[in-house]
Amino acid sequence: MGVAKLTDQNTIVPAKSKYARVERERRYLLQDLPEGLTRASPHVQITDNYLTGTRLRLRKVRDPLTNKWIVKLTQKFAPEPDDFSRTIITNIYLNALEVETLGISDANEIRKNRYPFVFKGRQFSVDMFLGDLFGLVLAEVSFETDEELDDYPQPPFAIADVTNNELFTGGKLCEISFADIREAIRLNGTDGLQVAKSAAQD
Repeated sequence: MGVAKLTDQNTIVPAKSKYARVERERRYLLQDLPEGLTRASPHVQITDNYLTGTRLRLRKVRDPLTNKWIVKLTQKFAPEPDDFSRTIITNIYLNALEVETLGISDANEIRKNRYPFVFKGRQFSVDMFLGDLFGLVLAEVSFETDEELDDYPQPPFAIADVTNNELFTGGKLCEISFADIREAIRLNGTDGLQVAKSAAQD
């Protein structure tokens, strides 16, 4: 018997998987690095390559102090299309041979420096984007429970909560530039993003 062709109609994704976990996080737009951080502060260098038409990305994380890399193939998606605060994420860690064998293109690339930052006991990841997205700074914070996620107030160093704005998801950011973001905010900014518009144009 021949191998059947796989299609969206004859493949399924299990509702639950012991290999996947729920990631609860909020994402904030910043004008710059928060007070206490500088570009020289401890950070890692991240390169993401998104596979067109899929929910997959290849992430390479480099520690500039040791020149060591961590590479992982990630599947990440939101079960509810309008809620990006809760996603299902699965990681596979790869060695150099596996990365080479996969041969994933360098297209759809995002480069950024990620800084650890603690605010009132919460661990944030602050991303300063490079390349075409230079000028964009985002902060992410994760939660263990839905209650913590839903009740968390916007921190004072953030311009706007952009968690559920698709423009600020990795799959969209890899296709655009910082100039595109500024223009989109200028034309379509919501009440929560009006401040972001003026800050981005300063």
